[in-house]
Amino acid sequence: MLKRVIGSIAAAATAAVLSAGIAQAADKEVTIGYQTIYNPWKVAIADGKFEEVTGYKIKWAKFSSGAKVINAMASGDVQIALAGSSPIAAGVSRGLDIELFWITEDIASAEALVVRDGSGITAPQDLKGKTLGVPFVSTTHFHTLFALEQFGIDPSEVKILNMQPNSIAAAWERGDIDAAFIWDPALGRIKQSGKVLITSGTLSSWGKATFDGMVVNKTWAGENKDFMVSFVKTIAEADEAYRSDPEAFGADSENAKKIVSLVGGEAADVPGVLALYGFPTLEEQASSRWLGGGAEGGAAKALYFTSEFLKGEKKIDNMLDDYGTVVTDEFVKGALGQ
Repeated sequence: MLKRVIGSIAAAATAAVLSAGIAQAADKEVTIGYQTIYNPWKVAIADGKFEEVTGYKIKWAKFSSGAKVINAMASGDVQIALAGSSPIAAGVSRGLDIELFWITEDIASAEALVVRDGSGITAPQDLKGKTLGVPFVSTTHFHTLFALEQFGIDPSEVKILNMQPNSIAAAWERGDIDAAFIWDPALGRIKQSGKVLITSGTLSSWGKATFDGMVVNKTWAGENKDFMVSFVKTIAEADEAYRSDPEAFGADSENAKKIVSLVGGEAADVPGVLALYGFPTLEEQASSRWLGGGAEGGAAKALYFTSEFLKGEKKIDNMLDDYGTVVTDEFVKGALGQ
């Protein structure tokens, strides 16, 4: 009888511990912002892989531009998010307590300045007096201004409109704008009746690189380090799945369908778009090419140059002394060590 009572007490205690553990896990929640950009990690989102690996309840929030993502992080509504190097630079320069922890993609030729057929634009100088749509404080906005500088065109000589991707595609089809600097899926739509004048890949080679990256609230990251390492490792595995077998992301693939289910557009466009990006490995992420190297690292220098340009255009008031302080390779190194 005594053994039975002791056994019942032990069973009850075990159940209590398990219940407490489940309740604690349920309390672990995070909101993550993503954008309408084709990339491999969208497959992991669609498959619920991040929740499975981390045990956290994740709210996925879709945004149409990096500026809106950064504003959501500033308000505390989002803890982790994908944004372009330009809105990231603007955010950290304004003192937002975030840090860059992952290079989602090297933009390369995945963003481009396209001119509409019939607009009369055949060379850069023809942009004068024309209307150009671009999401303000985005990577394409940064490269628009940089391109105009290289072409010797004052921004005041072009009517530059602040437009989100979907609005750009719609305005393009109506003939309301003559040019746009944007990414897919809107880029694919406007290229059907336009031609590429210059890409971000070319502009980056002229000394002003851009990228898309993941940022996190520093305080939250410090309190959830195990999550951060698992999160990074899961993204890295998604990228490796693409690099090792691009055909698995073909036009008729389930992977392509999962990506457009979150982003929009057509599955047939996915393989062509992914081929335009570079997806750095964990080792490349940790190197001085990207997250490593402190202030002299590639990502930190890109943020510095971008902030310098934004300040010159009066988009921000101040710059940091050292942009290496807002770039971390801690979680990448953690993933490499697992």
